[in-house]
Formats: sequence, C-alpha cells, structure tokens
Amino acid sequence: MRIGILGGSFNPAHKGHISLAERALRALNLQQVWLMVSPGNPFKSGQKMASFEERLESAEKLADGVRIIATGIEQRYGTQKTFLTLEHLKRNFPNIRFIWLMGSDNLPDLCKWYRGKALIKSVPIAVFARPGSNKEALKSPSASWIRHWQRPERESQALGIKGAPDWVFIHRKEVNLSSTEIRAKNSFL
Repeated sequence: MRIGILGGSFNPAHKGHISLAERALRALNLQQVWLMVSPGNPFKSGQKMASFEERLESAEKLADGVRIIATGIEQRYGTQKTFLTLEHLKRNFPNIRFIWLMGSDNLPDLCKWYRGKALIKSVPIAVFARPGSNKEALKSPSASWIRHWQRPERESQALGIKGAPDWVFIHRKEVNLSSTEIRAKNSFL
C-alpha cells in the first residue's frame, strides 16, 4: 500500500489542500493521502494559530474519510518534527510505503528542517507546484542538494518503488489558495 502524507498546520484546511491530495492520488498512484495536522509548526511560531482541535476538525470536514483522511497522529506520537513522525510511521506500519507530500513553497526550507537531510534519505518526496514559489523553490539550496535524486515527472507513479532518496516535482494544475489569505478574509481564528 502506498500512502502520501501531507503535513501542515491546516490553519484552516481548504480546497487547495484537497486539490493537492487529489493530484497526489492520481499522479503518484496512491491508495490514500493522510492530512497530518501538526500540533505546532516551528516555522510559523509567530502566527496566530487556531487550536489543534479546530484545525483537525477543519481538515476532517474536507477529507472524504476513505481516500483522503485527516489525522492527528503527530500529536498522538508526541512529535512535532516531520523526520521523527515519519520514523514512527515506518516502524508502526512496516507494510506501508509512505511518500512525503509538500508544496513547492516549503522546498527552500527543507534542509533547515530538523534532520532535513536525513528525511530526504529516509522517505520519497513529491513536491507540488504552488503559485509564485516554483522558481525560487527549484533554485534553492535544498533543491540543489537533492537534484541528483530527482526523477522526471512522467515517472511520478514509480516514486519510491526503490526506496529513498527519490523525489519528483509535480508541475500540474495549481490552486491559488493559502490558509493565510483565508484567515485574513474569514477570521478563522
């Protein structure tokens, strides 16, 4: 079984997250995508954050509960570091092949994440185009460091078959939404 993990604050979850999950299901031939709601995000510590319960609920409302599932597993594990969470998942679900899903806006900081370089070597990664961040992302030090493990987009369904490191950049359809803009308009908090 192949499962994509889309981690994030989901402050709030929105149709852009679901669009990315649906793209991942198709492009990567996944059986499921888990929307992994983070209890906290060290890169967003200055932002006002809704409670974990509110953010998880916003993701659950959008997920279909079958192929796209919202989960608070990171909070249950007591981790807030992607690398540690993925290590727990791989240990607890040894028959599942996990693929980390992320928007291109997060790629420039990937090597700054806790054990970011180890994460790259431990799990296949699919990076999805996001409006306004693709050029910066592909020119970033993180992209330079992992470039030699990149596979062509046309081979995206084979991502992770031989393990990690392995990554792909998905250029297809972008949805121009952000949780920051939604909070500003709707006062989610």
